Amino acid sequence: MPDLPHLLAFIAAGWLLNLTPGPDVLYIVTNSLRSGVRAGIVGGFGVLTGCFVHIFAAAVGVGTLLATSAAAFTVLKYVGAAYLLYLGVRMVLSRAKPSSDLQEVATASGERGLKDVFLGGFWTNVLNPKVALFFLAFVPQFIAPDADNKSLYFVLLGVLFNLNSIPIVVGWAAFAGWMARRSAVQKGMHWLDRAAGVLFIGFGLKLAFTDAPAGRVGP
Repeated sequence: MPDLPHLLAFIAAGWLLNLTPGPDVLYIVTNSLRSGVRAGIVGGFGVLTGCFVHIFAAAVGVGTLLATSAAAFTVLKYVGAAYLLYLGVRMVLSRAKPSSDLQEVATASGERGLKDVFLGGFWTNVLNPKVALFFLAFVPQFIAPDADNKSLYFVLLGVLFNLNSIPIVVGWAAFAGWMARRSAVQKGMHWLDRAAGVLFIGFGLKLAFTDAPAGRVGP
């Protein structure tokens, strides 16, 4: 494991990376705006669960497969892009709700609704091969070259990264929930949904046109 200065650098870098807007942050914010802070936090935990999949997959070599196989990367890339495009188009085409219904919408996330929010965050993350490549590129920098069990340290640092992300997830959800209570935001909620939908479409197109990593060794 890294020494204390490197460990603190790892934690700080993780916070900065999680503060950077992207598909995961957008998913948390839009759900918190639409359905309240709880929905945003649940969506965030879905995202973090997806990160665990990439962490353990990278530790057993699946992440390396995505980094070296053009075919594996391309398949997951297009599936993930299609899912982001689906989310974006659905939000762009959503119908506006009367302002009197906004409070009802914010409290309507029942058990089934929260399950759907969780799974949406999970799949948004799992189907993005760039997340796997991120962990493969970021985490090993903090593992000593002479470490006896690099896979174990990789998992431990990956778990730390995820736990370290929880305050940021809650912070994004709480901020969006606070924004949703502003009257100006409530009046423009439908247009915020549409704007978020356009961003999801943009993320999906960006992922679809992402090249496989250089130095791949075949399919």
